[in-house]
Amino acid sequence: MVVGDWKKLEGVKLSGEGIAGVRKRVPVGPNEGWDGWVMRVFEIDAGGHTPRHRHPWPHINLGLEGHGALWVEGEDTPLGAGGYAFVPAGVEHQFSNDGAEPFAFMCIVPEEGDK
Repeated sequence: MVVGDWKKLEGVKLSGEGIAGVRKRVPVGPNEGWDGWVMRVFEIDAGGHTPRHRHPWPHINLGLEGHGALWVEGEDTPLGAGGYAFVPAGVEHQFSNDGAEPFAFMCIVPEEGDK
């Protein structure tokens, strides 16, 4: 069994083309015994965003704190604490923070999606 507080996990600042102000934490994945899946928590600073991208796996998202938007194939949809989204495989998407405070969301993907 694994129990913890995602805020106490060490975060990794992400960098690369199209990434601004994003940190990632991994509360549960294969290292904790959840073979085949990974639960990640992303925090996006005010004005930050993930890259616009697509990949061959789906992911499930749940807003934890703050407020942001999920851009999917040309359309922004608000996403905040308590909001959820399912992004199908192959769909172009991007998360951004449109608020003044950090926007945090959980993202569950198949293990190959967390390489």
